[in-house]
Amino acid sequence: MATESLRPDGDDTMDAPGLTLRALRIFMAVEEAGSLTAAAARIGASPSTVSQQISNLERSVGARVFDRSAKPVALTPVGLLLRRHAHRILEAVSEARTELMELSLSALPELRLAIIDDLDASITPDLVGHLQELYPKCLFSATSDGSDGVNQALLARAADIAVSAETPDDIESLDLHPLLQEPFIVATAPGAIEQDHDVLGQLMARPYVHFSPAMPMGRAITRHLRRLKLDPPQRYSFNVSRSVFAMVRNCQGWTITTPLSVLDSERFPPDLDIMPLPFSRFSRTISLIARRDELGKLPEKLAQLCRQLIEERLRARFLEIAPWAEADFRMLGD
Repeated sequence: MATESLRPDGDDTMDAPGLTLRALRIFMAVEEAGSLTAAAARIGASPSTVSQQISNLERSVGARVFDRSAKPVALTPVGLLLRRHAHRILEAVSEARTELMELSLSALPELRLAIIDDLDASITPDLVGHLQELYPKCLFSATSDGSDGVNQALLARAADIAVSAETPDDIESLDLHPLLQEPFIVATAPGAIEQDHDVLGQLMARPYVHFSPAMPMGRAITRHLRRLKLDPPQRYSFNVSRSVFAMVRNCQGWTITTPLSVLDSERFPPDLDIMPLPFSRFSRTISLIARRDELGKLPEKLAQLCRQLIEERLRARFLEIAPWAEADFRMLGD
């Protein structure tokens, strides 16, 4: 039976040092990006490293794989053949890695979740229940905190998976699965604001209850107000949503918050008026975050489950209260 060869002369021997998985990945990156420089930027390597890998690869196959004089670079006949093999090889390696990872996950002794306070009670029990079905011998634990605490737990390896409203600085070693974008909104005491008449002016005349700057959400709100040069009188500051909403009600004031924060404080929505911001809008993104290449497809599966739970239990319920938020309060996908 005839066999294909990457060498023009039919010699099926190759110099192993140049034909590596890394070289094949770089080869595919160059072919997709159209240049060595663009491929280097895409994979986070230097152009000289990419060039050296391609040169080593060409020595191994005994022929040029790219016509570098073309703009963008073009595959040679040998390069076209290599692309077909490289795609098949890399796909097989990916499948093997996934299967081996799933096999090792079946014996996973422990999995630790860290989830922001606003979502903890709403989705954590179902997430843990789903995981228990998949991995009955695994011990599961879950903690809740603000986004900074959740991220720190993940980076310090005190948690394996995090659900956070902030992106950690060390993102290169992590995988992000966006779940939800939610808008910042205004919550006021019932009947305190006439929504058809100078809403901003009415708000500025009433007590403003602030989320503490010690919280990520408090810092995000403060930054936005500063950008807009708005300085509402801040007489009260709390780091717990329930305390913020109780004070809003008690002092006939207002606050800037999010749908998830409102829903997390179950007893307060009937005692609050919810409305869009009367100035430039802004939002935050909730994501599931995991360390790269450690848990196989599990983070992706959990992200899908999180989206389903948030859509069914939280987003639909908030839109019953505030249907005007539908366009800004939306689910995200990978």
